[in-house]
Amino acid sequence: MTSTEAATGLQLSEDAQDLLFRDARTANTFSSEEVTEEQLRAIYDLVKWGPTSMNQQPLRIVLARSDEGKQRLLPHLMEGNRAKTASAPLVAVLAADTEFHENLPRMFPHAPNAKDMWAGDDAFRAENAKLNATLQVAYFILGVRAAGLAAGPMTGFDAAGINDEFFPDGTKKVLVVVNIGKPGAEPWFDRLPRHEYEEIVTTI
Repeated sequence: MTSTEAATGLQLSEDAQDLLFRDARTANTFSSEEVTEEQLRAIYDLVKWGPTSMNQQPLRIVLARSDEGKQRLLPHLMEGNRAKTASAPLVAVLAADTEFHENLPRMFPHAPNAKDMWAGDDAFRAENAKLNATLQVAYFILGVRAAGLAAGPMTGFDAAGINDEFFPDGTKKVLVVVNIGKPGAEPWFDRLPRHEYEEIVTTI
């Protein structure tokens, strides 16, 4: 079965499927075209609806738009990631807030004890923050693509250095750094293979 044949079972239009998945690529160069505040707000207003456990919503975002902001970030990236990050019009530092439970009275109001059930176990709370914020990272990347932009997610960095620089209170932990913008010259590597359905899925 080809990907086109498989796609006939989806309600999303072919164009939208291509935009979000088949034609979307991780960009390694970027044009100088600005990523606007309007675009970022539209991305967030879309992806905020993605599900998280108990509506935790632990993702926190720092946007590096200025040269000064990027210069604070670049020393903490692997050397191979620095040039493309410096050239991106916008860079998002995506982190997990381990104090997400403080917001649960507002975010999960039908369970009045929700905050208290998380308060006493820092390790379990940190594990859940990481898991659910990682889900939100994936939603965020799809939102960037939905805006017609390219995302260049990276995990090659000194996490402790970024945490000290951008999250000094110690309650937030960086997960991914994402370069965002319109693709520049020769932005793509060759398309890499993907597993077929039969290799991945087991029915019991």
